Amino acid sequence: MEKTMNLTLKVWRQTSANAKGHFETYKVENISGDSSFLEMMDILSEQLVEAGKEPVAFDHDCREGICGMCSMTINGIPHGPEKATTTCQLHMRHFHDGQTITIEPFRAKPFPVLKDLMVDRSAFDRIIQSGGFITARAGSGVDANAIPIPKKTADYAMDAAACIGCGACVAACPNASAMLFTGAKVSHMNSLPQGKAEKHRRALAMVTTMDGEGFGGCTNIGECEAACPKSISLDMIAQLNRDYATAQVKNFFQPVS
Repeated sequence: MEKTMNLTLKVWRQTSANAKGHFETYKVENISGDSSFLEMMDILSEQLVEAGKEPVAFDHDCREGICGMCSMTINGIPHGPEKATTTCQLHMRHFHDGQTITIEPFRAKPFPVLKDLMVDRSAFDRIIQSGGFITARAGSGVDANAIPIPKKTADYAMDAAACIGCGACVAACPNASAMLFTGAKVSHMNSLPQGKAEKHRRALAMVTTMDGEGFGGCTNIGECEAACPKSISLDMIAQLNRDYATAQVKNFFQPVS
């Protein structure tokens, strides 16, 4: 027999970036345990529209745990209570009948709220833009054996590339640090042959941009790894620190032109 439940939702509502936000309480009934969290939010929005009210604004795209758009804090946890799970892949069977669920946007100064549960994460885009480039030819895909890469290096690069840039690491960190995100992106590109030419410049540029965007420093609390839906390891932060320190030394000893 299909599990259904009635829920009380406390949802953050904010009409615009400059408006003062507040929580509103809603009831939803007969929610299937097999539905996803976003499907449950769709049902809520349909109820609001039928009642002549404004639906809840939230980000989503692929709904397959790939794009990183579904940024919600659910009962105080970015993406919700299930480990290594995005909001769109979180199913209602992990909640229980009669439960009260508090839903709010990711909280971090560099992620200003746009409306309701939507935040502006373009700071991440600017970090990528500052160092996400290579001088190697970028055209059609080359044969997999054209550039031999040791399996250990390839596996490490793939682990880093798993980052979807959702921002859960920032929302979970008490310091609003973006070190896990930046570390994953730097480690991904710096570990592969195509990215070696810009390795030191990339580390300096991306960390400088990250700091300029207002993200806090890392104090090794580990909440970022715990909240990450792709289980990105804290090792990426350690690698970023090594690359950044080496880049600073290299930059210091660069001859003046």
